[in-house]
Amino acid sequence: MSATALVLPPDRRQSPTALGVQRGVRRLLAELGHATIPEFTLANGRRADVIALGGCGRLAIVEIKSSVADFRADRKWPEYRDFCDRFYFAVPPEMPVGILPEEAGLIVADAFGAEILREPDAHPLAPARRKAVTLRFAHVAAGLLHALADPGAIREGAL
Repeated sequence: MSATALVLPPDRRQSPTALGVQRGVRRLLAELGHATIPEFTLANGRRADVIALGGCGRLAIVEIKSSVADFRADRKWPEYRDFCDRFYFAVPPEMPVGILPEEAGLIVADAFGAEILREPDAHPLAPARRKAVTLRFAHVAAGLLHALADPGAIREGAL
């Protein structure tokens, strides 16, 4: 493999702030030994901003909120809890964190890194749900690797 980095096309749905938070969160989670996938579609049709799979098989979902208005406009976050062991909000450093629910974990991040300020309440997944989400994670991750190696082989939206 050459030294040239392989890069997926940018996802243009997020603001530059949200993309920076996503990058910092993924860097932190990688340092903690987790594999991550951004914009992961769940079985209920919701799209998790970041899903992380730890070495022990635990799943975490991180919902990125780039502003107070973004948080107030989006109340679907409880629907993610059925698909993870731990649920976090990730916000930029300038966002006030007092409005975020206490039961959720809290990560503050920018484009260069992140810090977990609060661990969430744990709610272990049922074994059948864990298997289903983990298999979906593996399938999507393999598809992303295929798309990097052969960009024309995977049609848009197939992952």
